[in-house]
Amino acid sequence: MTPKTQANVLLAVTALFGALGVSAGAFGAHALRDALEASGRVAVWETAVFYNLVHAVAGFAAASSRDPRQPGPVWLWIAGTTLFSGSLYLLALGGPQWLGPVTPLGGALLIAGWIWLAISALAGKRRGID
Repeated sequence: MTPKTQANVLLAVTALFGALGVSAGAFGAHALRDALEASGRVAVWETAVFYNLVHAVAGFAAASSRDPRQPGPVWLWIAGTTLFSGSLYLLALGGPQWLGPVTPLGGALLIAGWIWLAISALAGKRRGID
C-alpha cells in the first residue's frame, strides 16, 4: 500500500468510526435506553461510545497530518477501539462474559498508540521537523 493510499484508508476508517460512535450514542440513548437501564449497563455503553468517538477524532486528526511515515499510532487506535469499544458494546447488549478480558487488551492498544505518538513527537518525527 502506498503512503497516500494508506493515509486515505486511515482517514476513511477513522471517519467511519466517528459515524459509528455518533450512531451508537444515539441508538443507546433512544432505542436501547430502556434495555440498558434495566440491565444496569448504561455506563458500559456510554464508555464504549466515549472512547470510540475520542479515538475516531484523534485518529482522523493524525491521519489528516498527511505525514504517511507515522501511521502506527492510528493503526493501534483502530485496533484498540475495535477491541475496547467493540467488546463493551457487545457486553452491554448481553454478550458472552469471555469478552471481558478483551476490553483491557483494547485499552492497552489505545495507550500504546498515545505513547507511540508521544515518542514520535519527542523524536521530532513530524512533518517539517526531521
